[in-house]
Amino acid sequence: MLRVDKIDTNDRASVRRFVRIPYRLYENHPQWVPPLFMDVELQLNRKKHPFYEHSDADFFIASKDGRDVGRIAILDNKRYNEYHKTQQAQFYLFESEDDQEIANALFERAIEWAKERGMNRVIGPKGFAALDGYGLLVEGYEHRQIMTMMNYNYPYYIRLVENIGFTKEVDFVSCYMHKDTFHLPERLYRIVDRVKQRNNLDVHDFKTKKDLRAWAKRIGHLYNDTFVNNWEYYPLTDNEIQFVLDNILMVADPRLIKIITHNDEDAVGFLFGFPDLSAALQRAKGHILPFGAIDILLLEPKKTKWVSLNGAGVLPEYQGMGGNALLYVEMEKTLHNYTYEHADLTQVAETAVQMRHDLENVGGKSYKNHRVFQKVI
Repeated sequence: MLRVDKIDTNDRASVRRFVRIPYRLYENHPQWVPPLFMDVELQLNRKKHPFYEHSDADFFIASKDGRDVGRIAILDNKRYNEYHKTQQAQFYLFESEDDQEIANALFERAIEWAKERGMNRVIGPKGFAALDGYGLLVEGYEHRQIMTMMNYNYPYYIRLVENIGFTKEVDFVSCYMHKDTFHLPERLYRIVDRVKQRNNLDVHDFKTKKDLRAWAKRIGHLYNDTFVNNWEYYPLTDNEIQFVLDNILMVADPRLIKIITHNDEDAVGFLFGFPDLSAALQRAKGHILPFGAIDILLLEPKKTKWVSLNGAGVLPEYQGMGGNALLYVEMEKTLHNYTYEHADLTQVAETAVQMRHDLENVGGKSYKNHRVFQKVI
């Protein structure tokens, strides 16, 4: 018998049931990277996660014959809806065995939840915070996900959601770059030299986390203000900005964080690079103790040959002043000045046509595609 139950997020045992479902579904899968238990549990913590200061969510588990066989989260991001004048719910953390009945039952409860709140559309996967990955993987199943900054799923997930009536909303494409093939034309360096002189733009580098922390608030507000024209944007609260910064600072190599400045003072653009810790996360299997933290934060950053460029942008008012050229130069430096051989430019929206075109021109190749789905209810 199949049943779907809303979990009590104050009940630790129920939260653990919800969190552990994908660990069984993807057990020993070579391309899936298990998130840390504590990170997923935080998403269900209404007292600690900043999302709940302004919005709401609930979580459902599907069980069959005594086994947990699927799950889903359904979110009401009130700040997003207020900013965009919409009435949409977001689904996230969807997992299911390859069984249409299970998927139907989970989405039936999620859609019922959304309708009760007066919503007329459901989109997703779309999560709780700015660094949560978007969409279901539709291309690139043979490649390991980059940490937990993007989602991984079995190919049958697409069939499950499309059979329910979901259709494409937007794609996020990730580009692969190899240090031997990612080269910029000489004229771009000449452009960058002129940009620096004429427009007083430069690149601020960091050597230590202490240096990075000194710029943290400026970086947070820059991140928030850069994407005002993007599909996924809504104005983050101060606590949400701090949440993003705390996550960045935990895994950041300061040398891989670049800030574009104007007049040596104003932060107007950024490039966030992170050493890929996927292999260590796979070894940790969700646990930070007893040795997971050492492996993830100290050992793997020195061994990995991959870097994730997860976050690149320039304030809209500076995009015609050469800031994008500066970003591409810093991408090349990141690949050529360190021990990395591979780079993943993570989840560039298909609407960023010029950026995708530029990346392909300098040697980047599209190799993963994540699709956000929508359904009118």
